[in-house]
Amino acid sequence: MAEAAQGTQQEFWRPPSPTLGPEVMPAESVPAMAEVCPRCNTEFLLAARFCHTCGVRRPVAVKAQERTDATVVAQVWEGFTKQVSDIWSRVPLDKLKFPDFGKLRTPAWLHYLHFHEIRTRIGLSTASLIAFVLGLVCVAGALLVGLLTAKTLVDWQAIQMYRIEWLLAATAAFVAGILLKKNSRDEQD
Repeated sequence: MAEAAQGTQQEFWRPPSPTLGPEVMPAESVPAMAEVCPRCNTEFLLAARFCHTCGVRRPVAVKAQERTDATVVAQVWEGFTKQVSDIWSRVPLDKLKFPDFGKLRTPAWLHYLHFHEIRTRIGLSTASLIAFVLGLVCVAGALLVGLLTAKTLVDWQAIQMYRIEWLLAATAAFVAGILLKKNSRDEQD
């Protein structure tokens, strides 16, 4: 074995003894390129990397036994999208009539949910109200973390830590809302 390694130059990607028997080292098979475009079914030109008709990249040929569910799903999806695009290209968009959304009326109570209406009713500044809403979101997050189920003690402790973090964030948001609140003239007297 030492004699075989003396005459070869060792390179970092090859073993020092490249001449092993075929039974020891399997022969590498170079995958052949597909001969027909999977999209438009035209034959590829010689040594072409893209289809000359539709521009799709030339895929590697897949043997029948190597065909997986993913390739089948991909082919079905490609066929579906092609059919949808063909149908959509036949739709006359200039003759379609869309409804006039300017005539829609909103309910009368909906104006109470506007940001500026809430801000004036509560009496907070914009930054203070944003901090308050962020604090409410964090409290809701702490309540939603409680819906997680724990199977072990370690899971339960992790859930409690998440709840602590949400509540700490809510406390920080509420304190920021208090600090950002502008005092009115009545409070300064």
